[in-house]
Amino acid sequence: MKFGKRLKQQIQETLPGWRDKFLSYKELKKLVRSISSAPTLVNGSFEYGRAEEEFVYLLNNEIEKFNAFFMEQEEDFVIRNKELQQRIQRVIDKWGPKGNHPSEADYKEEMAKIRKDIVDFHGEMVLLVNYSNVNYTGLAKILKKYDKRTGGLLRLPFIQKVLQQPFFTTDLISKLVKQCESTIDAVFPVEDEEKTREAREAIIVAGEGIFRNTVAALQSMQEIRRGSSTYGHFSLPPLNLPDSELIQSVQLNSPIPTV
Repeated sequence: MKFGKRLKQQIQETLPGWRDKFLSYKELKKLVRSISSAPTLVNGSFEYGRAEEEFVYLLNNEIEKFNAFFMEQEEDFVIRNKELQQRIQRVIDKWGPKGNHPSEADYKEEMAKIRKDIVDFHGEMVLLVNYSNVNYTGLAKILKKYDKRTGGLLRLPFIQKVLQQPFFTTDLISKLVKQCESTIDAVFPVEDEEKTREAREAIIVAGEGIFRNTVAALQSMQEIRRGSSTYGHFSLPPLNLPDSELIQSVQLNSPIPTV
């Protein structure tokens, strides 16, 4: 599948509020086509320089859009992670076996609500990692098209700049994902096959929308980061889904094959 179609599909499968935050790939592609097809835009001429400035200006605007959205989501995730940990502790302290008012029924009811929120939270973080992957890949591809069609040399310096941007740096999100998975393992252990089945059903019912989008995002990441004939210096490293700690808990709880 060509990247433009994959991006369109990814936008349709992401959360509604995220759909206008992705790379404006179609518009950038049209501009590249316009620049490369105009007979008066000779490389090195004044007109060519103006056209290149416009292209770079649009790319910088896209990066600003990515960074603003990514950092907003990242900040929200840090807050939500802390709130979830506090909710769990309050339930344990109040209704747990050693709590102030021990109650197995109340404990299970409140923990079920928290589990739903954790599954949704985990899914949204995976979607944000995918958001970073997709937009970086889109930038690398549009810059490759620009250099190839115009004879320009934008890709290397621009990608070096992109690698320093907040939206590309997913270390904190990956750390939060691992913490979330550790919380799931510690607070909601699965002890036997029957509980595994019940957990899967609860997760699907509780987080169906996020869950479906997360699976689509994992498939997208696998495709984008898979080595191929087009794989090169500016490509993201291949992602081996079965061995990835990032998506381990999604796979374990997913009745839908992700590979």
